[in-house]
Amino acid sequence: MNPYHLLPIILCGGSGTRLWPLSRETYPKQFLALGGDGVSMLQDTATRLDGLSLSIPKRSPLVVCNSEHRFLAAQQLHEAGVGAARLILEPAGRNTAPALTLAAFAADPQAILLAMPADHIVTNAGKLHQAVEEAWPLARDGAMVTFGVVANRPETGYGYIKKSQAVDGTAAFAIQSFEEKPSLELAQAYIASGNYLWNSGLFMVRVDQWLKAMAALQPAMFQACRAAMELSSRDMDFTRPHGDSFSACPADSIDYAVMEHLPNDKRLGIAACVVPMDAGWSDLGAWDALWDILPRDAGGNAHVGQTLAIDTRDSLLFSETCLVATVGVDNLVVVETADAILVADKRKTQDVKKIVEALNAQKRGLASTHRKVHRPWGWYDCIDGGERFQVKHIVVNPGAQLSLQMHHHRAEHWIVVKGTAQVTNGDKTFLLGENESTFIPLGNVHRLANPGKVPLEIIEVQSGSYLGEDDIVRLEDTYGRIPE
Repeated sequence: MNPYHLLPIILCGGSGTRLWPLSRETYPKQFLALGGDGVSMLQDTATRLDGLSLSIPKRSPLVVCNSEHRFLAAQQLHEAGVGAARLILEPAGRNTAPALTLAAFAADPQAILLAMPADHIVTNAGKLHQAVEEAWPLARDGAMVTFGVVANRPETGYGYIKKSQAVDGTAAFAIQSFEEKPSLELAQAYIASGNYLWNSGLFMVRVDQWLKAMAALQPAMFQACRAAMELSSRDMDFTRPHGDSFSACPADSIDYAVMEHLPNDKRLGIAACVVPMDAGWSDLGAWDALWDILPRDAGGNAHVGQTLAIDTRDSLLFSETCLVATVGVDNLVVVETADAILVADKRKTQDVKKIVEALNAQKRGLASTHRKVHRPWGWYDCIDGGERFQVKHIVVNPGAQLSLQMHHHRAEHWIVVKGTAQVTNGDKTFLLGENESTFIPLGNVHRLANPGKVPLEIIEVQSGSYLGEDDIVRLEDTYGRIPE
C-alpha cells in the first residue's frame, strides 16, 4: 500500500509590481482575474490539479500567504470551492524556500509536496497532470523533481535548466546545472542546443527529503522556520508562525537555497531531476507575458474589457472601467483602471516596476492601494471626494459586519441602495431597507451589518475636518483587527 499522498503547496506571496496599475501591494497579481474570465490566478492554481489520476492520493492545498491578504485568499478559495484549504500566514516575506519550509513543518510526514506559485498560468492542465504523474514515483523514491518547460523561443526573462542523462524508465532527466536569465545570444544558443528547458518554479519533493536538504544546506533558515512553527498560534482558521523567529530567517528561493546545490553535492544522496512539460506555462511577470497568452486579433492585438484598436498592431489594450481606444500605434501596452492609466512600450514592460519605486519614493498611495479597497466583510470604492467630504460605495457580504467603531473627526450619512442593513447607532440597533437612511453623528459608536442573503449596498457620505482611514477607532471586530 502506498503510504504517501500529494500535498499541493500554493506559494501566494509577492507584490507583482511589474503589473502595475492593476497589481498593487494590497491586491497583488495572484488575486487578479487578468484574462477577463472572472477567475483569479490563485483560484486557477488551487483547482489546477482537479482531475489528476486517482492513483495519486491528493489532499486539499496548503496556502502560504502574506498576513495582510489572509481574508482575501480565504474568500477566493471559498468562492472556488476549495473549502478545506489551510492557510499559513507569513509574518514577513522571505522568498519561496522559507515559505516551503513552513509548509513542510505543517505537513503530514507522509506528504509529498508540490510547490506551485500562485502567479503562474497553465493553459493545458492535462499536460501538467501528465508531468506530475511522471514525477510522482521519482519524488516518492526520494528525488527532488522540478518541471522544465519546453522552450519555444529564446526568452531572456526566464531562468534555464540544463538537462543531463535520461533517468531510466521515465520521461525525466538528471539536472546538470541551473542557468541565470541569459542574454539574447546565449538564449538562442540554449534553444539551438536542445539541452535546455525553462525553469518553471514548480517542485515536487517528500517532506522528509526537503527538511533534510534544508537542515544541511541552509541551517539558519531551517532553524528559524522550525522555531517559527513550534511557537506558531492559531487565529480563526489561520496558522500564524511566530513573528520574531521568522523575521530572523534569511531570504532565498527554492532554486538558490537547495536545487542548485544538488547536482554537485552528493553528500545528501538526493537526486535532482527535471521532467519536461509542455502545458502552456507562463510566469506572468509583466504585461508583455499577458499579451503573449491572450487571444489576438488580425493585427496581433490582445483585448480585455472595452477596447477599440484602429491601425494598431501587436499591442495589449486592457480596460477596467471605460473605453480604451488607439489609433496608429504599434507594440504598446495600455492599461486603464479607475484611478490610473499606464502607457508603455511592450518591449519595456519589465521597467514598470520603476513606476512603483517612484510612487513609493513620493509617498503616493497609488503604489499600494486601489480606489476600490477589499476588506474581510466586502469592499468599498471611493467614488468622489473634496475638501471636507468623501463619498463611498460600500458592499457588505451576506452575514458579514464591519467593526464596532467611532470617529473623532467625521460624521457619516448612510443610504441603503440594495439589501437590508442592520445598523448600530449609539445605543440603538435597527434595520434599514432600500431607500432608507441614517445619520451617524461625530463621536457616535456605530456598526453596519448585513443580516440578509444578498449583498448589502450602501452609499456613505462622510463630512468632517479629517477623512483618513486612520480615524477609525475599533472597539470590537469579528476579524481580529483590534490589537491585543
